[in-house]
Amino acid sequence: MDLTQKKCKPCEGGVDKLEPAAVNDYNSQLKMPWEVVDGMKITKTFTFPEFTACMDFANKVADLAEEEGHHPVMHIYFSKVDIELWTHAILGLSENDFIMAAKIEEL
Repeated sequence: MDLTQKKCKPCEGGVDKLEPAAVNDYNSQLKMPWEVVDGMKITKTFTFPEFTACMDFANKVADLAEEEGHHPVMHIYFSKVDIELWTHAILGLSENDFIMAAKIEEL
């Protein structure tokens, strides 16, 4: 199933983080693969022509995060937004991270 059609599931721990092969499989399903950092998080930089466009995008990501119940770390600069995703409760990657990444790419 297309990742954009899935919904993030609550995760309070107690589940295993994704193995490297699964991380690679999920990452290959994204429009453009995200950078995998230390096998525990994915990150991507989105570039915009001006600060207000960055803020519009960041606000859309925030709304999406509230809908999905899965919140990224965002660093906002004048013309770019860096997004980091990982599942804090398991200190690693879960399917939720890739669902969010796919939906963020659609914004």
